[in-house]
Amino acid sequence: MAQRLALQRLLALPTRGPLASHGRAFGTSAGRRSTFNVQDGSDFQNRVVNSPKPVVVDFHAQWCGPCKILGPRLEKLVAKQEGKVLMAKVDIDDHTDLAIEYEVSAVPTVLAMKNGDVVDKFVGIKDEDQLEAFLKKLIGA
Repeated sequence: MAQRLALQRLLALPTRGPLASHGRAFGTSAGRRSTFNVQDGSDFQNRVVNSPKPVVVDFHAQWCGPCKILGPRLEKLVAKQEGKVLMAKVDIDDHTDLAIEYEVSAVPTVLAMKNGDVVDKFVGIKDEDQLEAFLKKLIGA
């Protein structure tokens, strides 16, 4: 019920005026390019394991409440990095094999990968300061 109300409020946002332009600024094309949904194991291998850039891998599920909070937070912070880091989203219900391979036992689980190796990891929800520190450590800033 609460999700339905939140969605109704979101859909009721004005399409013109200061709020509308602010909403469009949030979904920049640079943000969309730095975040992608993993399609299959081969896609994961090509775009994550073989990536020349560091990659944040967000293992999530549609039914996971904390994932719905963490995902957009993480996407926003990755977009602010202006291409220094990529974000791969992996739905564990669609890609159980990847979840098993990377020992994901709870969602959300977030991996930091560099040169195909897992260099850091956390499970659960984090605030923006913790997420920024996680990203800075990954990109070496």
